[in-house]
Amino acid sequence: MAAIRIDAHQHYWSLAHEDYGWLEDTPALHAIYRDFAPADLAPLLRRARIDGTVLVQAAPSEAETWRLLALAGQSGSRVRAVVGWTDLAAPDASQRIRRLAAEPLFKGLRPMLQDIADPDWILGAQLQPAIHTMTELDLCLDLLIKPHQLDAALAFALRHPALRMVIDHAAKPDIAGRAFEPWAARMARFAAETRACCKLSGLATEAGPGWSADTLRPYVDHLLHHFGPSRLLWGSDWPVLNLAADYPEWQTVCDELLEALSPTERAQVWGENAARFYGLNP
Repeated sequence: MAAIRIDAHQHYWSLAHEDYGWLEDTPALHAIYRDFAPADLAPLLRRARIDGTVLVQAAPSEAETWRLLALAGQSGSRVRAVVGWTDLAAPDASQRIRRLAAEPLFKGLRPMLQDIADPDWILGAQLQPAIHTMTELDLCLDLLIKPHQLDAALAFALRHPALRMVIDHAAKPDIAGRAFEPWAARMARFAAETRACCKLSGLATEAGPGWSADTLRPYVDHLLHHFGPSRLLWGSDWPVLNLAADYPEWQTVCDELLEALSPTERAQVWGENAARFYGLNP
């Protein structure tokens, strides 16, 4: 039986909904300033032989999460899990989380930490009821962070060892600026001191024009060394990926970057880890 292949990070959005404040029709974002729906991704998944995806929020809006759950439930959808959003600091956050968790495909939450000015926001006491509920329900937390937020995220992870966490896009290292440190040391410590996983996604977008496998290799090798192939989850970050590459190109580059792994280890990164982390049904 072939190993399962999961895209652990992809998005859908529609411009008709006004909750995507970050998405503007600027030259930098023009390639993704349009609607993206399951019909756009389906042929790419077939070509890449992807069995299922993890659909991740892209707006700080619970309304978007309910829209994503509706899309995921459509006949023929390859979505195996939805990672949504709710206001973790709201007084009724626990009740909101429980309502979302009643949906079978709802597997976790992602606060958009990269857009919050205070790196220590995640450590606030007001979040504790929501975090307790997530832990009780065995939900996952996606950490959308940048390198300067790694220390606070690590402190949070150490406070909540029972909460399953994954770092999105390897914490977005500044590859274009050739900034390896202090990102590398902080990621090594995160890997050593927690059980958190890390997504092998989003790196092409951080690499700037003219990137190649060699551009990304020091960063990917560092992740492999410290997290190991059993804690890395491959994802496309489509359609944000379209700012830097296309789906087949990203898949080909990752094949090259992971070629030194054994077949068993590659199978872990390409899908088995995501299936285990998000608790996907076979």
